[in-house]
Parts: sequence; C-alpha cells; structure tokens
Amino acid sequence: MLKRIDSNTSRAFQQKCDRTPDWWRKAVIYQVYPRSFCDSNGDGIGDLRGICTKLDYIASLGVDIIWISPFFTSPMKDFGYDVSDYRDVDPMFGSLADFDELIDHAHRLGLCVMIDQVLSHTSDQHPWFIESRSSRDNPKADWYVWADPRDDGTPPNNWLSVFGGSSWQWDTRRRQFYLHNFLSSQPDLNFHNLAVQQAHLDNLRFWLERGVDGFRLDACNFHFHDPELRDNPAAQVRDSTVVCEVNPYGMQSHLYDKTRPENIAYLASVRALLDEYGAISIGEVGAEDALAVMAEYTGSDRLHMAYSFNLLTPEFSAAHIRTQVEQFEQRVAGGWASWSVGNHDSVRVATRWGGARPSEQCAKLVLAMQLSLKGTPCLYQGDELAMTEADLPLEVLRDPYGIAFWPEFKGRDGCRTPMPWQAEWAKAGFTTGEPWLPIPPEHAQRAVDVQLADPTSPLSFARNMLAWRRNFPQLSVGDIFFFDAPEPVLAFRRELQDMPGLLAAFNLSDRNISFEWPQAADAAVLDGHGLPGTARGATVTLPPYGAWYGLVHNITR
Repeated sequence: MLKRIDSNTSRAFQQKCDRTPDWWRKAVIYQVYPRSFCDSNGDGIGDLRGICTKLDYIASLGVDIIWISPFFTSPMKDFGYDVSDYRDVDPMFGSLADFDELIDHAHRLGLCVMIDQVLSHTSDQHPWFIESRSSRDNPKADWYVWADPRDDGTPPNNWLSVFGGSSWQWDTRRRQFYLHNFLSSQPDLNFHNLAVQQAHLDNLRFWLERGVDGFRLDACNFHFHDPELRDNPAAQVRDSTVVCEVNPYGMQSHLYDKTRPENIAYLASVRALLDEYGAISIGEVGAEDALAVMAEYTGSDRLHMAYSFNLLTPEFSAAHIRTQVEQFEQRVAGGWASWSVGNHDSVRVATRWGGARPSEQCAKLVLAMQLSLKGTPCLYQGDELAMTEADLPLEVLRDPYGIAFWPEFKGRDGCRTPMPWQAEWAKAGFTTGEPWLPIPPEHAQRAVDVQLADPTSPLSFARNMLAWRRNFPQLSVGDIFFFDAPEPVLAFRRELQDMPGLLAAFNLSDRNISFEWPQAADAAVLDGHGLPGTARGATVTLPPYGAWYGLVHNITR
C-alpha cells in the first residue's frame, strides 16, 4: 500500500519548499549502513527501528540528509545489493511500517531521507529472473542479458566480473549464459528493454510516494551493455580505483560492458520523475575516467550529484586531491560533485590515510578538508568517531569479495563492523545478541558516549566543524581556486559573489610546515573551527595535521 507523506506535516518538506532549488548543494549527507548501525531486537543485525532510535544523534551532528544503504527483501548474498523485491523491507530489517515511522521521525527532525537503489541487477531469486530463466519465449525472457555460447562452449566474450572471473554464468534451463557484473547470483537486467526501464521508474515512484527525498543510485554506469557483445580491449593503464590490485578486472578497458551512451537518456527519465516530487539523486560512478563520467552524468536534466572512488584510494597527497577536484571542475558543465572519503566499500579513511596507528588529529584534519572542498560532502557512519579499519581473520569474514581474494585483499568487512554506542556495555551498545561482525576492542574505546563527554574528541570536533561551516556559504556553494603550495599542503580559496574570499590551508602530514602565501597577509583570521594554524604576515604555519582559515577582500588570485 502506498503512503504519500503530506508535506504540511513534514518540516523537512516545508524547509525544502522554502529553499532555493539547489538546496542540496549546501547539504551534508550521512551514510547509514543498516546492518551495522543499531540493533533493536537483539538478533545481532542492525535494523530500521534501530536507526529510528538514533535519528536524534544523526540530527545532532548537523547533517541534512541521511543515506540508508539497502534494506529491501534479499537473500543477502551481497548483503542487500542483491534485491529480490524492490517494494518491500527484508524482515531482518523490519517492515514497511517501520520505514514509514523512520521517514516521519526523520522529517520531524528536519532530516531528508535518501535510500539506495540497485537498478543494474537483481538477485537471482527475484521473480523477474525466475520467470526470465524459465524459457526463451516467456514475457520476461528479454528482461535480462542472455547470450548463446561460442561454438566451443565458452562464454560469448571476455567480459569480467568485478568480483572475479568471467561475468557470464551458464544456465541449464535456457542453455544460455547470463551476464552478471558482480556475483553470479546478481544477474544484470537488460536496459535496452523499455519495459525494464519503466518497471524501475515505477519502483522509484513507489518510494517517492512513501515520502523518500531522494535516491543514491548504486553502480549507475552499469545499466547498459553493448548489444553486439564486443570484447573489451586490454587496459592501457590499470585501474585500481574500482577494484583491488590483485583483481584482473582492472586489466581490461571496460568500453562495452558499462558506461554506455544509452544511459544518458535513461538518467534523464529518472531526473524527470524526481523533479515531479522535488527529490534529489546521487550516482555512484566506478570507471577508468570517473571524473569525465561524473561530469557527463550530472546536470539540470540528469543526476543532481555523482561521486567516484577517486578519493577512496590509498593516495593521500595534496597533489592528488587537487587534481581530482580541479579536473572535475574543468570538465563539469553545470553538474555537481559529492566528495566522499569513506563508505561501506572502502578501507576506513582513518587507516587508509592515517596509517596503522592513526592520530585523532589526522581524522579531524581530513574531515575539515572534506567539508571545505567544493561539492556536497558525504560522510560515512563512524568516521566522525575516527573509527579505524577492523583487522578481521578469515574465519569471521562475511563478504564474498574478500573471501574470494584472501589474503591479499580482505574485502569490505573491516569497514562494516558495528557502530560502538556505549563503551561499558556488552557489544558496545550495538546489540544484546551476537553481532553479525565482531566489534574490535579499540572501537568500543571510541564509543559515542565516551566521545560526547570529551570536548576534544573527534566526535565533538565533527559536531563543532559542521556547525562552524554553516556560517560560511563560501564553503558550501562558492567557487574553488587552488594555490601552488609545497607538498603536503593543500591550499585554496572559496569565492562567492559579493562575499569575502575564504582562504583555507591544510597540512596533510605529521610534521610542522611553514610556507609563504601572500594573500594570507591581507586576511582576517577565522577561528572557532578547532584546528591549530597561524599566519604572521604572508607566512602560514601549520602544525602536524593542522589547518588555517582566513577571510580576504582582495580578489587577486
């Protein structure tokens, strides 16, 4: 049953009506991974009711949008990214009534709710696929990507799965191969079939009618494939941003199995639907030239925002971050980026950029830098606590990706361990049962209750920094211009019409740095953000993982 939320009862909807059409550019997104956020019933798995109990906490951070990873009916072979019913909640997470309560509660707090949509593929237990594989002439026979074998019985081409091996799986019912860009239990839909496109638009409308404020589109450049099934060529430069280095997937240039030109028109149809409801979208782009795809996929008639894996890599340098942002700005034509440094697929940023024993100061610096770049920041649950990557042994791994590539690649479980809420409680206050993944002792020590009581903690810093940022619209919607500065200093200026320029400098290292920045001599120093950094004349001095902000009226770059 559809439930349309009355905007008169929703403060979030009222706020959106009062805002300019690009309100989402000024917003901050907070990603919730449901399995690991909060368990309300003691089964060791987080759920929707658990999220509801923590919405006040999320709102207290100062974020605007919560993105909730998949909670739909699923056999959980890929933990919800293999959907078997797009219009229902998996019982382990609760019910549609629980989701409606979550929407109502979030809106009362002024939070908008964005949910994941996995459109490129389904579970092999989805009724669509069950019917499609039953014969070659049923009504849904062409809803998935089917192909005959070559004369020697091998797959129709050389396409590879992100999770390893061929992306083709033999099916004895149809005596054909079907395409799966991820697990073999995740068959790819045939988006060249207009009925498939419409079915997904209808599914999106179902959630929009329930009051959802937007969608994060998973693997949004995987929707279409080359109908001629041409072989992918060898990659000229191996791509390690999307997959681990030991995965041969990166050895191909993926010209024909994803990022096809037909996708642009489909994204335009999604945008038209979203515009009916005033809803927003963000697309996940995994591609060899992700910045070009992000620019192509965003704009007034396409997705509102896109993010890539380009800041989810191990490289932590001023040059790398500057290059990613500058190249996007050069290529974008009215589009908008969402810069993420952590999510449920990547090693925790505190470990990835901070090393085996990261300092809390590094975590604070990274958050401040992320919140200062041009684009909508997307924060991952636990990063506000400076949670590190959990080092889990093989016997407790749940991620099929990690199990397949062990030991060189340990998968994604290390960044998916449960949120620690209370240090002294069993299971860190996440559950009264046995958690689906272990909670490392060092995570319990970083629990929310401990950090709330400490004004110098990463959590207290995050709350303060998010509140401080709201005082300066230059940091949310201003243009960005980088300055040449010695590595490891990232220095730039944010400019917004009729407002002073805002200077920002970040030391990405654990040593003291001083450098000459002539504009700093004319700047009024900004404080209150909580990061140590000073300027005397044109000399800016940054302690280890320190930052400095200033306002300047002279617009000379």
